Amino acid sequence: MADPRIIDVTLDERTILWRSADIEQERRIAIFDLLEENRFAPQRKHPDGYEGPYKLHLRVEEGRLALEIHRADDSHLETLVLGLARFRRPIRDYFAICDSYYQAIRNASPAQIETIDMARRGVHNQSAELLMERLEGKIQVDFDTARRLFTLICVLHIKG
Repeated sequence: MADPRIIDVTLDERTILWRSADIEQERRIAIFDLLEENRFAPQRKHPDGYEGPYKLHLRVEEGRLALEIHRADDSHLETLVLGLARFRRPIRDYFAICDSYYQAIRNASPAQIETIDMARRGVHNQSAELLMERLEGKIQVDFDTARRLFTLICVLHIKG
């Protein structure tokens, strides 16, 4: 029976050199929310008909995102590699707006915080749509899954 969802997600800790408490909280929330509800359906058919659930390991190598997809028993199914060139600007914009948001939370008015948060959500939503486009024909994901995966991709890009 098909079970097209992620049941475990890990990040390549060797790629992440440093992260603030705010970023660590974003990572924890993204993983928690992702595991609670997601749609993740690789489109490649496997000889035995396996259709989930999946364990996912994310890493960045030489400017590319590698999505290592495993069965529930940890056996490797496939690794999908995506170029990240089209994500460089959205990632940079997301980091900049998140920095503004975290600073605003500490000393800005509620109206200022709301304005920055709306901008942050806009960048996040556009980036999720871009990720869905890049995964088209390879992995079917829903919008919320794409948003949470984009957050984790950003975490992998923190260089200190």
